[in-house]
Amino acid sequence: MQQLLAGFQIDLYEVGIVGRHYKDFDEIVFTELIRRKGMVMTNTTLQIRRARKEDLPRIVQMLADDYIGAQREVFTEPLLANYVAAFNAIDTSENNELIVACIDDEVIGTLQVTYIPGLSCQGSWRALIEGVRIDARFHSRGYGKSLINAAIEMARERGCRIVQLTKHKSRTRAIRFYESLGFVTLEDGMKLQLT
Repeated sequence: MQQLLAGFQIDLYEVGIVGRHYKDFDEIVFTELIRRKGMVMTNTTLQIRRARKEDLPRIVQMLADDYIGAQREVFTEPLLANYVAAFNAIDTSENNELIVACIDDEVIGTLQVTYIPGLSCQGSWRALIEGVRIDARFHSRGYGKSLINAAIEMARERGCRIVQLTKHKSRTRAIRFYESLGFVTLEDGMKLQLT
């Protein structure tokens, strides 16, 4: 495995998720995949689908609903125009997918997957997972695992060789969670905040 960005990465050829192509999965319910992998802790059906514009306020609310997000996100109604513009750019991009996890039509989780072509690793594509959130009311029930595994399967179907993500060092619980899914911690990376 090769370090590319700060955070985690996982070699997709070492992950044993069997699945189908989920590019157009607006109404696909992952119940069977989730049950086979033992990812659901209750009888509730978790639906994982592409985000819709009407999901955007809930997504921004979840992004802002923790101690780090509260410092960088602004949840107001109406939403800031930048959020709407970003959603439109993600939604129309061939190399980005914003997905949500729902229970009974309530959005309880989200993440974004960006597909990145590269020359390293013999011209391999990689998937970058960002903005992972599960509503605090639904923590420790297997829903985060289901959401991440769905993103890994999407990356596999797109031909990605590596899945990577970044994390804040203070999120020790999240680090343990990602490690339990097979991600490995890399050396610290760097970033430059542009204003």
